[in-house]
This record gives sequence, C-alpha cells and structure tokens, in this order.
Amino acid sequence: MMKQTRLYTDTMRLLLFVAILLFPCMRMYSVSDTIQTNLTFVVDSLCIVDDPEHSLDAFFAELDMLAAGADTTVSIVHLGDSHIQAGFLNGRVMRLLQEQYGNAGRGWIAPFKISKTNEPDDYFITSLVKEWVTGRATQSVPKSTVGPGGIGIQTESPFVNFDIAIAPNNGAGYWFNQVVQYRGDESMPMLPAGDERDSTMIGRSHIAIAPAVLTDTFRLHEQTDKLELQSTRRKEGTDSLLTAESFENIYYGFNLTNGNPGVLYHGIGVNGAMFVNYTDASYVKRLALLNPSLLIISLGTNETFGRNFNTAEFSGQVRAFLSLVRKYMPHTAILLTTPPECYKRVWVNKKRTYTRNAHTEKAAKAIREVAEEEGIACWDLFAATGGKGSSQKWFNGKWMGRDRIHFTKDGYREQGTLLYKALMNLKIKREKDKITNDKDERQITAD
Repeated sequence: MMKQTRLYTDTMRLLLFVAILLFPCMRMYSVSDTIQTNLTFVVDSLCIVDDPEHSLDAFFAELDMLAAGADTTVSIVHLGDSHIQAGFLNGRVMRLLQEQYGNAGRGWIAPFKISKTNEPDDYFITSLVKEWVTGRATQSVPKSTVGPGGIGIQTESPFVNFDIAIAPNNGAGYWFNQVVQYRGDESMPMLPAGDERDSTMIGRSHIAIAPAVLTDTFRLHEQTDKLELQSTRRKEGTDSLLTAESFENIYYGFNLTNGNPGVLYHGIGVNGAMFVNYTDASYVKRLALLNPSLLIISLGTNETFGRNFNTAEFSGQVRAFLSLVRKYMPHTAILLTTPPECYKRVWVNKKRTYTRNAHTEKAAKAIREVAEEEGIACWDLFAATGGKGSSQKWFNGKWMGRDRIHFTKDGYREQGTLLYKALMNLKIKREKDKITNDKDERQITAD
C-alpha cells in the first residue's frame, strides 16, 4: 500500500512538473491563435522573428516566469521614429503582451504636447507654464538635454507644475500607484499637490544616476488615474528657499507603474528619428535606466528619403548604434525590425505624384544582413507585408495615410498585431523544438 501511495505521489509530482513546463506554451497557443490580422497581403510564413543565435531565449524565459505566476516585471523598450511616437503600433503590442503576461503599468510617458508635437492618445501631460524650450534627439545640437524618451523640455519659469492624467477611454487599465519622474540634475524637484499631497511617499536620487539625470519616485497610497505635481525651491531638510536662478529646469518624462507583476512596455519614438540621432553614449546611458530585458528597434524609414541612399553607410550607422547598446546595456536582448515600404513624392511635368520608395527595400535588406552578421534577432516587416510593391496594397486598402509615408491608426495597429504574432510564433517554435529535443533525448537514453 505504501509503495502504491508513493508511486501515485511521484506520478502526480511528475505531471505537475510537466504542466509547469508546458503551461506557457499552451497559453500561447490559446492566445496568439485567436489574434488575427485584417491585412490580406501578409505572408504568413514570414510572420516570425528570425533568431538563429537564440538571442531572445533569456527574454522568453522571463515571460515564462510571468506566465507561471512569478511576482516580477519584464521591461521592454520599443525605440523608433514617428511610427512609434504616435503610439498606435507599439500600443497594440503593449496591450497584447500585457493581456497574456500581465499588466505592470503604462510605462514611459513624455510631455510631447507641451513640446508642441503629437502625443499618444492614452494619457495627458499638461502644465500652466507656457514658455518651454524643447530639445530633441533629432536636432543637430539639441536645444536642451534629452532624456530616455529622446526629448527634454526646459523653462526659466520660477514655478513649474505638471498634471498627469490617464485618458478615460483609450487609457483604460492604466491606473497607477507609483510615478518615477526623470529630470535634469540641476532642476527643481517636484512635490505632489491636490488630493495626494499628504499621503504620498517620496524618494529622490541626489546624485545623477546617468548623465544629467535625477529621479523622483512618488509612491501613492492607492491606484489613481491622475497626479498633480508642483516644483519646490525649498532646500531639503530645511525651511530655507533657494533662488530660482540657482536651478536649470529640464524635465524628461515619467514612468507609471501599478505594483502588479507583468509586462512594462516603454514606447519611445521621436518624429524624424534615424539611427544616428540615438547614437550618443550619454543618451544610451539614459535609455538604459529603463532596464529593458528586450530592446525593439524600429528605425530606417527616414534614412531612405535622401537622394543618394548608401547601403554601406547605412549599415555602418546601424552597427554604430548597436555597439553602444551592447556596451551600456549588455544584458538586454535586441530585436531589429525592418521598415515597411512607403511612397516618396516626385514631380513629373510640374505635377506632384508618388512613386514607391525603392530605398526602403535596400534599408530592409541592410538591416537583415547586419542582424545576421551581429547575431541579433530580426523581424522583416517589409517582407512579411508583401515586400516590393506592397506600398500600393497598403494604400489601396486604406491602411496608409494621405502623405503615403505614415499609416492610419488601424494600419499601425495591424503592424503591432503582426509584430506580436511574430514574437509569439518564435516562442511557440522554441517550445515545440524543446519538447521534440527532450523526447529525442529520452528515446536515445531508453535505447
């Protein structure tokens, strides 16, 4: 009887162990298979990330930990240009990953509207201060230091405030109970105002944690969808006030979290950005503050609009940026994506018309080759959506904007769906390969 009981117990333990191993895989089948694209010209066989060196395995293992119930967060940074700044593509990937692995918060938000440019539609950052100087990574000499989000806003105002709010509909699910503010190392610190004034715990960094960056952490007593912040000139630990002239007020953005385990997805894009704009050691050190397990890089479109696109020069620019990332973010996995085909404007007989931008094909090929040579994962969005001539299909299907460079909201969301599926398809393949290999090893042992 004891032997039978022990055998039953051992069998149950084995089944439980197998279930834990297979749970992430089974969960992926149920989730990713139900996510469909509305694009009729997608090449299904190419909707998978190419990663022959298994560089994403550690990242996938972290996702498996979340799926198994680990109390942790997995940080992802999606870096790009205007395709990312708009927030629709990366916002779709964020939602899908968080639906599957847990929602740890909205992540990085930047004061784009204050800097007089477009902002994602799921949050608002406003200020009573109207006079700001904006530094952008795309400026040859930034007018202000730029932070992890690729921008920085600077003011000479003796008083600064920020009101942060989650959009009631588009921001559903992104209430927060912790806010980390990133600011210049000589800027006025902030204090909560309004309802959160007396119930918020505050932690500050007093030494720059990256070039020209300090952080203030605000821990709220409960989840909320808004936070009011205002500057203070009071010298910490005293009742004395410092002069307004003693500060250089530069602010970068905020990281919103909710204290729950799951995925934290930071979308960082700057209109017009190219690889060279981010290839700066100080900037990459600031980006590293977000501690991503995975860095997705979606760049290359803007480089293709020069008259004389040079493949070798472009490849060198990609490698130069990757070199900095590997130096200052050595534990971060990297995923390169290729740009989709778009149009370019030309003049024929004094009339404006459009033709396919053939340089996007060259850029996509160069990115694929660099990824292969550097042992980095790559997803070929250009090829997966039809490759050469696909811009006509994007436009005819009303997935592309009127400028024929950018895409509609739905077009970007479809690209986000494809990126999510490409990641999950690779993960499923890894799981299936592991099961097959384990089975083969057991068979060899049995023989």
